[in-house]
Amino acid sequence: MAAHLVKQCTCLLREAARLAPAMAPIGQLRLARVAQKTLTSSATSPSSHFPSSMMKLVENENEKVFTLYPGNHIDQLIKKATRPEELLELLDAGHHLNNNHAALIFIRLSRLPFEKPEDKASLIQDARFQQLLHLLNSQISSVWHGTLSRLLRSLYSLGLPETSKELQSVEQEVRWRMRRLKYRHLALLAESCATLSRKQHSQELLAELLMHLERRWTEIEDGRTLVTIMMKVGHLSESLMNRLEDKCLELVEQFGPDELRKVLVTLAAQSRRSVPLLRAVSYHLVQKPFHLTKGILLDLAYAYGKLNFHQTQVCQRLAADLLSLTPSLTSGEVARCAKSFALLKWLNLPLFEAFAQVHEKLGSELAGLEPALQVDLVWALCVLQQAQEAELQTVLHPKFHTQFLGGKSQKDQNIFQKLLHINATALLEHPEYSGPLLPASAVAPRPSALDRKVTPLQKELQETLKGLLGSADRGSLEVATQYGWVLDAEVLLDSDGQFLPLRDFVAPHLAQPIGSQPPPPGAKRLAFLRWEFPNFNNRSKDLLGRFVLARRHILAAGFLIVDASPRSPRREFTVDPGCSSLPSHLPSISPRPIL
Repeated sequence: MAAHLVKQCTCLLREAARLAPAMAPIGQLRLARVAQKTLTSSATSPSSHFPSSMMKLVENENEKVFTLYPGNHIDQLIKKATRPEELLELLDAGHHLNNNHAALIFIRLSRLPFEKPEDKASLIQDARFQQLLHLLNSQISSVWHGTLSRLLRSLYSLGLPETSKELQSVEQEVRWRMRRLKYRHLALLAESCATLSRKQHSQELLAELLMHLERRWTEIEDGRTLVTIMMKVGHLSESLMNRLEDKCLELVEQFGPDELRKVLVTLAAQSRRSVPLLRAVSYHLVQKPFHLTKGILLDLAYAYGKLNFHQTQVCQRLAADLLSLTPSLTSGEVARCAKSFALLKWLNLPLFEAFAQVHEKLGSELAGLEPALQVDLVWALCVLQQAQEAELQTVLHPKFHTQFLGGKSQKDQNIFQKLLHINATALLEHPEYSGPLLPASAVAPRPSALDRKVTPLQKELQETLKGLLGSADRGSLEVATQYGWVLDAEVLLDSDGQFLPLRDFVAPHLAQPIGSQPPPPGAKRLAFLRWEFPNFNNRSKDLLGRFVLARRHILAAGFLIVDASPRSPRREFTVDPGCSSLPSHLPSISPRPIL
């Protein structure tokens, strides 16, 4: 009993000493009276039949301590301030500000909007601002833990110089208290050091924070905190992210649909294909009757597509739920959703038929999409044979496509490649199209078009064709066309099936013509096209839309197609059904089509 009483006295006296500087005289008297009554109640425990009326009095007095604490009024003034000047005027208004008030003022200042960047710099030079800094620095050790973590974030946000002794003092205080700060406070500080300050001393503090986060990861007890930490600081440390993924596997049963979405989007943003965690999330998405909103469904489709993680039951549920929401989808959402399912190579005919009906809305909404998304959308319509002349003209107009002509990034090159396919669609599949088209200089093949890793099937096909042709005049390998497609090989045969020298004849599919003579009557151009396993829909013998478009373009350009595919146990070439007569000396040609 004596030990319990001493412990109670110590805690109460420590609290009284902390609050004393900010208390008014009446507050001090009230605190002393409450301390006396509290100690009396501690000395006589409830088991000693202490009168219940007296117990209630003590509880009421404990509550009055905080209502009479004058700092609450100042806190409200700080909270309600909408201009920096209102906060700085608190120094001149006769208020007894302590270090915690100064910290709260800095926190509030960092959240107020500034009209110009210069306003923030002038604020730092204000004498009242410097006075607050001095007040804070003189008593930094008594700032509350939660306030301290938010204070450092605010000082970073306000842009205090690296040489500021007050900023360095706060950082040092954080180092001393690091073991006592809550885990979520450490995570918020790590995010602040990473995003709000790039200075050397803040990066050193970041390294210490990450080390503590890695050591104390077992302290995480709820899913919401875990997901927040994954999103905020998981990308800063590989080893920390590994620990957080392990913790996710432990707590995943507690996650709701929003937490599951955030986990998947975080993994997708970091390109972390954590198969055990993806399987666990997929299991709960399938087994639990979650209500998935449109935003969650779109984010889930994006994450699964970005990570290339195919789970049949999840895809079926996403497609079924999205089908009922199709009328409410905007054109941009349709494009993003279709792209996500395309990355998964998942075809759901009812869903995609519904997407195609949304095509009726595009007339008014196409111009409002970002340029890259406009190209993706029109390209997808070309694949579906749904593109209209006005949509082709929009993306092929010089004012639109010139922004992608000189792009060096991989994204810009991919977009321009799709523009070539759109241009080919206008040329080959829309005879009534009147323009505009891409300039001749733009459709010339780029060196990167042929700079690809050689696959085993490609190597085998090239060796076979080299042995068949014998001479380079009889055919060409790796032919880059002006349509954005590369033929594995091209040969020209006369009406008797004999090889003709390619370089002597006009080749309209090339951006730079090499011959002048028209092919003789009855001549046939053969294009050899190689299809790898990734070129097919998931668990299907159907080609993906991109390669269906390639076949259509090559056929429309006047070629007969010979398909090379690894799908049969023995390497065989399969010929397009439109090719009825081929020479007997072509290798192992089977009459069955691949599609």
